[in-house]
Amino acid sequence: MSANWQNSIRTQRLTSRSWLCSLALGIISAILTAIPVKAAETIYFKYGPFLFSLPVDSLETFAKEGTIDQELAFYLGQVSEEEQAQFREALLQRADVNPVQIYRFFNTLMGEALLIRFGNLIQLQGGLNGFYGLRGALILAAADPEGLSVLNFIRKFPTNIQLNTELIIQTARRFDLLIEATNIVVAEMAKLSAAEAATEPPIDFAALPDIRIPGPFGFEKETLTLVDESREFPAGTGQKRQLRVILYQPQQWRPGKAPVVVGSHGLASNPEHFKERAQHLASYGYVVALIDHPGSNYQQFQDMLAGYSSDFFAIDEFIDRPLDVSYVLDELERRNQSQFQGRLNLKEVGVMGHSLGGYTALALAGAEINFEKLEHDCQPTLETPNLSLILQCLALELPRKEYNLQDDRVEAVLAINPVASSIFGPQGLSQIRVPVILVAGSLDLATPAVYEQVRVFSWMKNSDRYLALVEGQAHVNFSQLDAGTRELIESLPNLQFTPPELLGKYGNSGVLAFFEVYLADNPEYRPYLQSSYIRYISKDPFNLYLIDSSSADELERVIRNFRAREGLPEIY
Repeated sequence: MSANWQNSIRTQRLTSRSWLCSLALGIISAILTAIPVKAAETIYFKYGPFLFSLPVDSLETFAKEGTIDQELAFYLGQVSEEEQAQFREALLQRADVNPVQIYRFFNTLMGEALLIRFGNLIQLQGGLNGFYGLRGALILAAADPEGLSVLNFIRKFPTNIQLNTELIIQTARRFDLLIEATNIVVAEMAKLSAAEAATEPPIDFAALPDIRIPGPFGFEKETLTLVDESREFPAGTGQKRQLRVILYQPQQWRPGKAPVVVGSHGLASNPEHFKERAQHLASYGYVVALIDHPGSNYQQFQDMLAGYSSDFFAIDEFIDRPLDVSYVLDELERRNQSQFQGRLNLKEVGVMGHSLGGYTALALAGAEINFEKLEHDCQPTLETPNLSLILQCLALELPRKEYNLQDDRVEAVLAINPVASSIFGPQGLSQIRVPVILVAGSLDLATPAVYEQVRVFSWMKNSDRYLALVEGQAHVNFSQLDAGTRELIESLPNLQFTPPELLGKYGNSGVLAFFEVYLADNPEYRPYLQSSYIRYISKDPFNLYLIDSSSADELERVIRNFRAREGLPEIY
């Protein structure tokens, strides 16, 4: 399949929503008629040389009537009544999802990569990867009047199902180890942070200004539409890359030059993600530019769901995102005299990024894409709970060459839950020379702290680097999700997520202190970057911990010992 053909498919835009919906429904109808009437009748459990079976009818009878027949009793005989009730509920729990959108998502590169991984666990009879069966069953069950449920999914699977029980158990064990390793990291961060605080001079933080609250300069907002004539988007269309940039600036200017910070949002997100941080910085005299990256933003995701795009992540975004930041800095330089009376300091700027935006920030700081590391970590048979690896592995679609994405104007980087470990690796990350602060969350399942931020922190060589960890912080801000999704996530047992207002206070103080020290060269803010200050503002049970490069080796030693104890290779 040629790259040009792939690019044309990925970037096609259609003009009639109703025609698209009709086409998609027609495709689904074709799938419905193409799938054999005889669907899954038996579930096979493959474990080494042994093959066990369970009739789907036994599951259906149990789910609908609560009856455990002789076949099912073999599996549930030793399970408590409470667990049986939970299992029965899980079989019937219905999720109302749009079958057209399910079809579109699982036809994207990332959706297919996700299905291939699950297809190693849920296979076709005979042991073939269950990719096509999974995709077909999801679409068919979602389109069925009974809706998408585990039981209906099984019923719609086009062949008998074979579960790779050995690999499923191994994968479950990997998740257990991830939880255990995360708990070890949290405990070690608490220990190291306390040790650093004990060496710091005592300070009465209650007597210092509270930098968690807005500053004295106020803020105002402006939205810019910029067009980069040197690049195309979508690729191959001839259209120029258009950027929406939300600009926050102070209502009153601080003495001297105003520091400049650029914000880069995560995948399928938008610049409003950093609104609170931008307003806070602006109130202290900063100019903050929040970029809406068109090939990986919320609108791109919506275009995919609506059928206007065949993917919600353009592969070129690994390159275009850092170039977006450099272009916006060029544009601010061009406007500095006319619009800002030369007040902007554009020789030393900061970048803050979340998730894929964290990748963007680190690339601008000098981290280099390492294709050799990606090839090693992206082996199809390598199962890992690191979900962000699916995204990172898509970079293997890029042309193999050296990409210099560093911008010498970038002097400090704040990366929150960054996607970085495999795409850069130790070699790529060691190129960073500017100050960096990494932020991790103990409940981040998308970019787990153990796999991403902790390793990235240990692989860096720059002396001015920090690692912050928030207990209860997940990958997303739940206050920005729709009510139904938020309610579902918050209903999960034994999970306590950091309240958004507390995250906001942590974030406001951290981002201001870091950029004041390393952009504004303001020594008065250095006490706010100490572990003792972090302990002062930390609120149990959602504690915030901070360590600097002096603790990096000890944290890495603890993780290395854990891997050795469990016999895990480096990628785990």
